[in-house]
Amino acid sequence: MARENSNDHIFTPELDQMLAQYAASDPGTRSRDRLREHLVEAVMPYVKKIAGGLARRSSDPVEDITQVGSIGLMKALDKYNPNAGTSFKTYATYLITGEIRHYLRDKSSMIKAPRQMYELYYRVNQIIQRLSDELGRMPTDLEIAEELQCPVNKVTQAQEIDRRRQPISLDQFATQEGSSETVYIERLVDDRYYQFLLNQEDKITIDNVLAKLKEEYRTVIVMTYFEDLSQTEIAQKLGISQMQVSRRLRKALDLMSQALSKSESNQGQSTERSRT
Repeated sequence: MARENSNDHIFTPELDQMLAQYAASDPGTRSRDRLREHLVEAVMPYVKKIAGGLARRSSDPVEDITQVGSIGLMKALDKYNPNAGTSFKTYATYLITGEIRHYLRDKSSMIKAPRQMYELYYRVNQIIQRLSDELGRMPTDLEIAEELQCPVNKVTQAQEIDRRRQPISLDQFATQEGSSETVYIERLVDDRYYQFLLNQEDKITIDNVLAKLKEEYRTVIVMTYFEDLSQTEIAQKLGISQMQVSRRLRKALDLMSQALSKSESNQGQSTERSRT
């Protein structure tokens, strides 16, 4: 059984006659402007229907997307050639949906989905618009999947794209089962910042340990690990043998290791005392 087309009351022979008159009229004339107003008024319900379908999963108000779609309608009216053999409905649908798609696509996205998923997203919205027009209601995900000949979960994923790419306010409340309500910013953890803090703490600790070493030991540590000199180069600079440099370096590392172990032990005892 053929589905009833609910747009028959819009795309009538009378509308085709008005379109032909509009295309033949001279630009800038009052009669052309009046025809344009009548055409826009007649076709706007169709623009709203397309906008409603494409905005189904968008956070943008339908009114905003309808305004964008009306730009496509204006372009369709100005560029349509009744003698080209294409129906105005087909031509207008292409420009209206194209204008809305570009608007949605150009919006800033916090999360980029694969290109194939974006293409499926727009195909899904086309099917939604067509089936809504034919059925007189919003189609189910199963009906959309049957039209596209793809799994239902793919349709669901495609419809989630717009929601996923909307930024979340850091002041927005977030709750988890069994936990108190907090805002997102309180849950954000910058691992790089904590790593920076740890590195700074390590640097301070090492500097303190180095300051307590004898100068001969501290010198070989600095030349080896801070100036990146070889033992041969250090020996030449200090006027000693490479074997002496090796012994001093080994001794210096042993002393630093003992000092660091003692420091960690003291920190652990301090933490334990603070807990009690």
